[in-house]
Amino acid sequence: MRLLIIEDEQALADMVAQHLRTAGYEIDVCYDGDSGLEAATTESYDLIILDLNLPKMDGMELLKELRTQDGETGVLILSARSGISDKVEGLDAGANDFLSKPFHMQELDARIRSLTRRKFIQNSLTLTLGKLMFDTKSRIASVDGVPLQLTRKETGILEYLLLHQGRPVSQEELMEHVWDSSVDAFSNSIRVHISSLRKKLRAALEYDPIRNRIGEGYVMGGDS
Repeated sequence: MRLLIIEDEQALADMVAQHLRTAGYEIDVCYDGDSGLEAATTESYDLIILDLNLPKMDGMELLKELRTQDGETGVLILSARSGISDKVEGLDAGANDFLSKPFHMQELDARIRSLTRRKFIQNSLTLTLGKLMFDTKSRIASVDGVPLQLTRKETGILEYLLLHQGRPVSQEELMEHVWDSSVDAFSNSIRVHISSLRKKLRAALEYDPIRNRIGEGYVMGGDS
């Protein structure tokens, strides 16, 4: 999943970004409101983590402007403004959740899991397809209880395809949600990672659960 952090405290932003990358998320970071709004409205994210005290454009102003263009992407406010009035204003402006600074990383992780599950209407922490299981909390895939040794990118691809079982997912969509903005749009990277993932799944399941649908993308599960 791809997340955007908009936070002007660079040390905090970088620490959170590193923590979330280690957890398997693809992360972009902006350090001011102007660049944050541009990224939020031109790129595709599964969740935006937003500070309120931003230079160039206040976080609340950014949120209100974002919601005139995008009413779907989840927004989690991280802010030292912890008063009830600030929380109410943020939620009324279109935020999905509010976490006061200082915070524990474990709580941030839980809020992110909750918001991303809510977006994909996931009521369970486990995604399944036959014998294949994916635990979205531990980010471990297994077949018959035996963990699969997947890379971070392979894990991200598998999670996204399982979340969208039965419908085609294009390379462009995978690029938007599993890769960060540093990826080269003409790179062969996606095909290489999908090929490797399919080999591992085929070895464990004795069949390939991912199908190519010509002109549409990759399909996991569902009818042929």
